[in-house]
Amino acid sequence: MLNKTLERMIPGHRRGRDLPPFLYSDLRYESKLVEKLINYLMEGGKKSISRRIVYKACDLLEERSGQPALEVFYKALSNCMPKLETRSRRVGGAAYQVPYDVPEDRQKTLAMRWIVRAARERGERTMAECLAAELMDAAQGQGKAHDKKLEAHRMAEANRPFAHYRW
Repeated sequence: MLNKTLERMIPGHRRGRDLPPFLYSDLRYESKLVEKLINYLMEGGKKSISRRIVYKACDLLEERSGQPALEVFYKALSNCMPKLETRSRRVGGAAYQVPYDVPEDRQKTLAMRWIVRAARERGERTMAECLAAELMDAAQGQGKAHDKKLEAHRMAEANRPFAHYRW
C-alpha cells in the first residue's frame, strides 16, 4: 500500500489526478495552438502529413489575406470559441437543456474541432485548401464553424429559463 501523499503524486493513479499531457510547440510558428490543430487534423498517427497540410494552409492564408497566417488563425479561433453551451440535466424525470459557461480550454478545443470538421466537409481540391478557406471564413465571421458557435449560443439563450437547474 502506497503512502497517501505518494498516491497523489503518481499521474494516472486512481486516487491522484491525471496531469494534462505535455504539448510541444510546433516547429515553424512555435505555437502550442498550431500544434494542437495539427494533432486534431491528424488521422491514423500520420503527423507528418497533418503538419504538411497545416503549413500549406498557412502559406495559402498568408497569400490570400496578406496578413501573417498566425494572426488570421488566432482571429478565426477567437471567432469560433463559444462562451455558452447547454448540457442535459435530469430533474424529476424530465431532461432539461441547462446553459453553462464554457471554460477557456474547452472553448479552444470546441473551436478547433469545429474548424477541422467544417474543413473536412468542404469541397475544395486539397485538404490544405479546405482548411485555409475555413480559417479565412471563420476569421471573417462566416463559415460552418462560426455557425456552429452561433447555434450553441442560440440554444443556450433559448434555454435560459432553466439556468437555475445548474449545480
